[in-house]
Amino acid sequence: MPRDLPGASLTQTAYERLRADLLACRLRPGERLRIADLCAALGVSLSAVREALSRLTAEGLVVAEPQRGFRAAPISVADLRDLTAARIEIETLCLRRAIASGDVGWEERLVAAHHRLSRTSARDPADPDRVAEPWAEAHGAYHEALVAGCGSPWLLRLRAILYAQSERYRRLSLPLARTERDLAREHREIMDATLARDADRAVTLLTAHLQLTSAILLDAEESAEMPALAAGR
Repeated sequence: MPRDLPGASLTQTAYERLRADLLACRLRPGERLRIADLCAALGVSLSAVREALSRLTAEGLVVAEPQRGFRAAPISVADLRDLTAARIEIETLCLRRAIASGDVGWEERLVAAHHRLSRTSARDPADPDRVAEPWAEAHGAYHEALVAGCGSPWLLRLRAILYAQSERYRRLSLPLARTERDLAREHREIMDATLARDADRAVTLLTAHLQLTSAILLDAEESAEMPALAAGR
């Protein structure tokens, strides 16, 4: 990474790379984040890494421990259940509002986002137990497009925070599913109900879609396949 970038640019780059690694669980939940190691890996200064970690702490993706430094935020059964419930409340509210007031431009954006998602492979060809980054980006854009017509910037900000927090759990769920999910069908049916302005059906489908990821992880925790969740209970 070039070292002659302005300090703000270096901090932003460090923030974006660390955030991506946290969401993808390349930095595992609960892992200690050693600032010197991060400086070396990212090729940036101590101050840039500290500022990036402070921003990520404010977002809840990093935990600052007095006298002990920083850790990737842990995960737990209680957090997963609470996060899933909160996300369902906010995201379905946003969806109902979007269905009620979204215009043709919103519909076009949703169709385009779904088309991109449906044409993108979900699994990383180099590591089938990992989500492919292009798919993760397309998936995020699809869920954002679903609710983009809701008309409330505050609700959309809250939804974005909850989505980012849930991303780590979703990434962890992929190799633990005991049966292959038909994600393409789930996404298509949610879109179809949304475009048909059938709010009740769209909300029911979206709720089931969000609950399934949680169920996969909770089933894995009960069978001791997910020790990190059990440890964080």
